[in-house]
Amino acid sequence: MQIAIVTLDGFNELDSFVALSILNRAKADGVCAEITSIGTSVTSMNGVEVKTQQPLSFCTKADVVLFGSGIHTLDHIGNADLMAQFDLDPSRQMIGAQCSGALFLHKLGLLPAIATTDSKTRPYLARTNTVLEDRPLVAQGNIVTSGGCLSSQYLAGWVLARKLGIDKALAILEYVAPVGQKSLFGKQARDVITPQLDVPAKRALYC
Repeated sequence: MQIAIVTLDGFNELDSFVALSILNRAKADGVCAEITSIGTSVTSMNGVEVKTQQPLSFCTKADVVLFGSGIHTLDHIGNADLMAQFDLDPSRQMIGAQCSGALFLHKLGLLPAIATTDSKTRPYLARTNTVLEDRPLVAQGNIVTSGGCLSSQYLAGWVLARKLGIDKALAILEYVAPVGQKSLFGKQARDVITPQLDVPAKRALYC
């Protein structure tokens, strides 16, 4: 399973790096997540420069495409040339967004009828037909949204659960959980992720 983690200038490190680390702990099961961007490197909101692993064209063939948040999201979605490079297909790809990454889904016409996001992004989606719920993770078919920087663990867990099953996904999440809290975190992750695994897509799902 090839995963494109869309990581553009001004990106939030927690969104890209936490998901990247968790997902790649399943490499033995055929999972490979890579930083996907423009050019040879990309700089985070805190000035961390990272080498790009895949070009944006990788998103077209990837099995999973994840959009993180960042301080320049509004500029990115306003760039017609950039947005034209995203040729995504939710009928065969899992597509996820975290926090302001939901704005990419909206711009692409992929924002589900029910979603979640962070408090700063919520006003930008208030006038859409999407119902924004106060939950860390909301899935609709192959589209999933998450809200809050640390929700990246649930977003990655959802992807792994879809590919490997919930038990294998939880084993990976519990491994990275704080010592002394592994069982507690595992239960919490199960409660968040499991209800979102088999949510069907509807014919008029996207707004």
